[in-house]
Amino acid sequence: MSDEDDKSAKDIGQRARRMKAARDNPGPSPLRGIGTFGMIGWSIAVPTVGGAFLGMWLDRVAPQDFSWTIALLLGGVVVGAVIAWGWIGKEGDGK
Repeated sequence: MSDEDDKSAKDIGQRARRMKAARDNPGPSPLRGIGTFGMIGWSIAVPTVGGAFLGMWLDRVAPQDFSWTIALLLGGVVVGAVIAWGWIGKEGDGK
């Protein structure tokens, strides 16, 4: 084998390793970003809306000096933010 054949074989080997690495570790996908955005939105929206509905029911059943609706709406936002924060942290560790 000549020196040129050795160089060609090394080039082919390096390309094969790069191709395998690209297959094994794909880069970030735009669809994954859209999915993450949707998951974060639902993580905040569901507890917020649930808190609002529960608050409206409690305002009718057990009226107080304060508004249950506003209190549980804000509570739902906080719970949703905590869920979203934890989900983002978990996704960040997986990369």
